[in-house]
Amino acid sequence: MKNVDLRSDTVTRPTPEMREAMCRADVGDDVYGEDPTVNKLQELAATMLGKEAGLFVPSGTMGNLSAMLAHCQRGDEVILGNKAHTFLYESGGISALGGVHSCQLPNQSDGSLALEEIKNAIRADDPHQPITRLIALENTHNRCGGTYQVPAYTQEICDFAHLNGLAVHLDGARIFNAATACGMPVKAMVDSVDSVTFCLSKGLCAPVGSILCGSNEFIRKAHRIRKQLGGGMRQAGILAAAGIIALESMVERLKDDHARARCLADGLRQYPYIILDNGTAATNMVFLSVSDEVKHSTRQISSLLEKQGVRVGAVGEKRFRLVTHYWIDDEDINHTIEAFGMIKK
Repeated sequence: MKNVDLRSDTVTRPTPEMREAMCRADVGDDVYGEDPTVNKLQELAATMLGKEAGLFVPSGTMGNLSAMLAHCQRGDEVILGNKAHTFLYESGGISALGGVHSCQLPNQSDGSLALEEIKNAIRADDPHQPITRLIALENTHNRCGGTYQVPAYTQEICDFAHLNGLAVHLDGARIFNAATACGMPVKAMVDSVDSVTFCLSKGLCAPVGSILCGSNEFIRKAHRIRKQLGGGMRQAGILAAAGIIALESMVERLKDDHARARCLADGLRQYPYIILDNGTAATNMVFLSVSDEVKHSTRQISSLLEKQGVRVGAVGEKRFRLVTHYWIDDEDINHTIEAFGMIKK
């Protein structure tokens, strides 16, 4: 039985082309700045995103942490969403390792932060209060259903931030999905932000790594922090080679993942006991809940699906996330729809 793994797009494996590129990669010592393949990847990423420089990091978490520590001093405050990945799923690293305080605002249904609430959250010039230094956005937004923000919103937030002496960091783990959904080049999605992290190892299918992009001066600071965090790698060109293929070959096909997510959502609507989130699927994620007429627990539902060869992510009480990616085809979508038809029996 084929394993249809919809838990996340992090389960993607490198393509044959990536494996070949990794095998043939020209490498050097990246800590010395001498790995030509890493350097090529960083330059390619920066060019695609319209930034001066890029930095290859082992993970998106390290990318976000390096960015926030480069923007903020100990005791400074970052404004972010209460459903932000950095706030929920990165082990409190900005506070534990950087001494950075966070102000959590409620995310709107599309993952955005309301500008008026951001305005009200900026601290006064008062020695009793931390200094507001940074605004952190997320696009696409994981815990808001894989939703995305358009460039006009990001521009509005950045214009306000810069007018008030604040920087803006974008957790763009899936920014290429957002660009695909908007039908715009990725550069337009991040033009106004001061820094952006994106993942190579999700929908772009590379095995490891993320890229942090920003100005030359910003990346110089972030490079030092990467070293402090233990992110200095040696012959990392073996990994970077897959990242180059990801950027050159995998971006255009993300639309196929989005189309399959929509087909999956449409197919699941036939079951009255499945409640799809409003707006799903905005990108490559389908969020759904199962009504009380299905008496099985979350664990039992997951087990029943797994017996049918389908693995899904449980994100709450009878609530699930399904993520399409390169290794999911049309047959897998149809099989998943059929498997969900079995969970009430």
